[in-house]
Amino acid sequence: MENALFVILAVFTVVTAVLVIVQRNPVASAIFLILTFFSLAGIYLLLHAEFIAAVQVIVYAGAIMVLFLFVIMLLNLEK
Repeated sequence: MENALFVILAVFTVVTAVLVIVQRNPVASAIFLILTFFSLAGIYLLLHAEFIAAVQVIVYAGAIMVLFLFVIMLLNLEK
């Protein structure tokens, strides 16, 4: 069961990480990066590293991605 969940999370992490690079819309790219962070936190939970998973969600998916989205909205890339 754990191995199957790990494989699912690992594939989802790789797919969303590739979509971060491939997307032309910066907001969609940031959303895929958030999904990558959450799936990486799921992998940390499977490894019984609960603190690292919580830090991953709070620091990266929370604070840094809000900052990225704020900068993207300030740049106003609609030209």
